[in-house]
Amino acid sequence: MPSSFPLIYRWGTGPDCQSLKRRCLTVEHEPVVTAPPWRDTGPIDRPFDFCTAMTALIGAISSGCEELGHIDAAQLLIGVSLARARTRYGLQARVTPLRFPDGSVHVRRGSRTFQVQRHLLNGVEMLYHVTFCLPRFMDQSFDEKMVTIFHELYHIHPRFNGDLRRHPGRCHAHTESQSMYDAHMAALARLWLSTRPDPSLTAFLRLDFAQLAHRHSGILGVMLPRPRLVPLTVAS
Repeated sequence: MPSSFPLIYRWGTGPDCQSLKRRCLTVEHEPVVTAPPWRDTGPIDRPFDFCTAMTALIGAISSGCEELGHIDAAQLLIGVSLARARTRYGLQARVTPLRFPDGSVHVRRGSRTFQVQRHLLNGVEMLYHVTFCLPRFMDQSFDEKMVTIFHELYHIHPRFNGDLRRHPGRCHAHTESQSMYDAHMAALARLWLSTRPDPSLTAFLRLDFAQLAHRHSGILGVMLPRPRLVPLTVAS
């Protein structure tokens, strides 16, 4: 029986495209501390577009950080997910590859061949989903948010082929030492910030979720479907 899941999602404004599902996240109460007025987060007569702001920030990071210079923000599909519990602890963000090892679109498992769903945005193929858990991500400190962003971007393969970076040894995702990995991400973030990037790129990260949502009457984010493996052959 053929799979009911599409092999390709086409997002955007073309005749054969679907619109990305967006959701406006709001708060029911005023923030404990009012957002500093000198942090310019753009027009306040509309919800804050989190994914557009994050894409611009990641583009600036890849341009200014040599170790992440292989990343093309135009091929990252940025989205948000809702944290199930309003706590600072738990998943902050994740990067999901849209290719198998070595950038392959297909993988063989037993007697079956699978393809990961492909995502095109206005005709440009996306190679990774990068998802941020709200409000949890925004309720970190500024430094923690920056480290989280660098942490996720560093998972992207140096060849930017849709696969993940794999380190030698057992812990291929974070090297043998999680603390050393985190320290390296903090150092990269500090180094990039030392180049004095445009403050408007990071202004939204200086606020917490309630401050940003209250100022803009909501935070707009793309809700991405998790990519699935679609079988191309029937099991024998």
